[in-house]
Amino acid sequence: MAEKKFIVDEEIKNFHLPRWNEIPNIDLYIDQVVSLLENYLSNYINSDNEKDDKIVTKTMINNYVKHDVINPPINKKYNKEHIAYLFVIFILKQIYSMEEIKKLITLALTTSSVDQAYNRFCSELEKAIKMTFTGDSYINNDRLSQEQYILRNVVQSFANKLYVQKVFLKN
Repeated sequence: MAEKKFIVDEEIKNFHLPRWNEIPNIDLYIDQVVSLLENYLSNYINSDNEKDDKIVTKTMINNYVKHDVINPPINKKYNKEHIAYLFVIFILKQIYSMEEIKKLITLALTTSSVDQAYNRFCSELEKAIKMTFTGDSYINNDRLSQEQYILRNVVQSFANKLYVQKVFLKN
């Protein structure tokens, strides 16, 4: 049997989402939020718009507010919680509908604070991407709560899509 060959470039090996304590402590205007999200996510997420390669726009963020996916900004500024939600939303919208994302966020927040749930999401996502691109597999699936198991599967779905896009489809 042939040995599996996995492609892992430096970009993927170094995938990192900012943890709660790395998100700016100052409130940001929408242009600053767009720039922050673009800087972290542009190499991992495809644009919805074929004419424009922007993956994050003011219109998208305003729509998430309008549809109650995130709370409205305070005095036109977005705080740490808004930004954490937006990171999760922009990643998950590659796989799930907005209604599904709302349910997944609600589930995560039933047992954890926003900062704990967000940090857990970041950690699990980074682990899933590294494992998918190196061919490793998870260990200790048997001691996970239902919420943890769902989170692991959610982030794995994104990692699998990213792998197929980067390795096979070359997006």
